[in-house]
Amino acid sequence: MNIPKVITGQEVIERPDHPINALVAFYQAFNARNAEVAANNWSRKYSIAMSNPIGGIRRNWNAIREGYGKIMEGEARVYVEYHDFNFHLFDNVFYVEGRERGSIVTNDLELGLKVRTTRIYKLFDEGWKQVHHHGSIDNPELQQRYQQAIFKLAKED
Repeated sequence: MNIPKVITGQEVIERPDHPINALVAFYQAFNARNAEVAANNWSRKYSIAMSNPIGGIRRNWNAIREGYGKIMEGEARVYVEYHDFNFHLFDNVFYVEGRERGSIVTNDLELGLKVRTTRIYKLFDEGWKQVHHHGSIDNPELQQRYQQAIFKLAKED
C-alpha cells in the first residue's frame, strides 16, 4: 500500500483498515478545528502524554484537551500538514516521525510554522488511538511568537 507523502486530513486511503487512517483523521479534525473528533483520536485507557510547542508536558486527557482548546477554540487559525515523515508499524503500535508545516493566522499576525513531530498510536479494542505526541520548533523566536499568539488570544477569550 502506498502511504501519502503529505497528510492534510483530506487523503483517501485505499485500505480503510490501515492504521494510517487514524493519523489522517487526526489532521482532518485538527485542521477543521473539531475538538470532539480530535478527542476521539486519543486513548483514555492508557497513560498518555503530549509535549508540543504551546509549552510543557501534558499528562492525561484533561490536560491535553486544555492545550488543544487553546489552539482549536480561540481566534487564532492554526493549519498544519504532516510531511517528510516515516511510518513504523509493529504488532499493536505504530509511530510516525517527521515534520509539520503550516501557519497560524490572527487579526494581528500571520506566522509560518515548522514543527518536528512524532506521534505514537496503540491498537485498542475500539481501534487505533494516539498515546503520545511530541512537537518541537527549532527556531526559538518563532516558538516564542507562536506561544505569545496562542496564550494572548486564550486570555482574551
